[in-house]
Parts: sequence; structure tokens; C-alpha cells
Amino acid sequence: MSQWSLEKELQALDGWQLSAFSVALTERMFPNFALFSTLLEFGDRDQVRSILDGVWNKLGNTGAKMNFEVQQANVEANMPDLDEFDMYGASPALDAMVALYSTINCLLEPNRTEAASVGNLSLECVATFIEVTADADMSDEELLVYISHHEMMQQEESFQEEVINRLAAMKSASAAAIQDLKLLAANEGVSNIGVSEE
Repeated sequence: MSQWSLEKELQALDGWQLSAFSVALTERMFPNFALFSTLLEFGDRDQVRSILDGVWNKLGNTGAKMNFEVQQANVEANMPDLDEFDMYGASPALDAMVALYSTINCLLEPNRTEAASVGNLSLECVATFIEVTADADMSDEELLVYISHHEMMQQEESFQEEVINRLAAMKSASAAAIQDLKLLAANEGVSNIGVSEE
């Protein structure tokens, strides 16, 4: 799924659906941050979890109140500086936080470009993981083919399509439908790159 087709697929979504698409992808990336946070005692994992839950609650209209403008500063405070952490794990952790930041932007002001950037960020996160774990002897062409056919990349693309299709079929954000989407996105605690906290 190239950037252009993602933008096009998102044409079917509007308003709250764009935020729901963004938070679903962020939810799936969350374990990448959670594991990094736990292993390196970096940031505030529980705070990030509660901000993410706050977005879901807002979409499901469960009446929970959260000041999302304030939360953006908290999300920024949890972004690892890649210059400080000379390790691969910092990158997907940062991706998860950038996705959460964009998701809040989308919630405050629905924006298709912002939602597409979350989708592309998640795809790039997966592509980078595949590249890092690939055979170092591959040529650039071989690597591109390897990434695009990799099971993880195909899972990510079908997950994004599933989220878009589900949302496009929803007329309004019922608490039950949002909860189902959250369960799908949580993927039993396994992230877009196969990381879990367990």
C-alpha cells in the first residue's frame, strides 16, 4: 500500500473516523514504546497508556474528560531522543509517540493528511524493522522486494485496510464499536513489529 493509495483509501473516512483510524494504529504501536520504557526506565509508560485510553474514551463518548492540548506536551516529554539512545529500540518507541501526537492533532482537528501520516509512520516502522533484521548482503532492489513481500508488512497493510473498512461501515461512533476496534488494534498485546511486553 503506497502513500497515494493510503490517502485515497482514507477518502472514505471523515471526522471522528480519521481519529479512530489514527488511534487504532497508535494502539498497535504502543507495545514498542511500553517495552522500551520498561527496559530503559525511560518516560512514563502509565501516563502514555492513560492518554491513549483517553483518546479511545473520547471517541466512544464514555464521558471521560481530558484536556488534549495539555496532553500533547506530555506526549512530547515521552519522545526518546534518538541522539541519546544508540539502539534500534528507540526508533519504534519514538514512532509510537509521534503517532500518538498526530492522533491527538487529528482528534482536535480532523485532518486526512495527519491520519495518513500515522498510517505511513506505522508502515515505515515495520519496513525499518524488516530492514534491520534482513540479510546485510541484499542489494537495494532485493531489500525492497523482501520488505514488500514480508509477512509483517502484509499483516500491517491488511490491518490498516481492515480498520478503514470497519470505520467506513460505521455510521456513528458507538461505544461498543469503538471497543471492538480497540480490541482489534490491541492485537493481544503484540505490536506491528511483533513486540510484546511479556
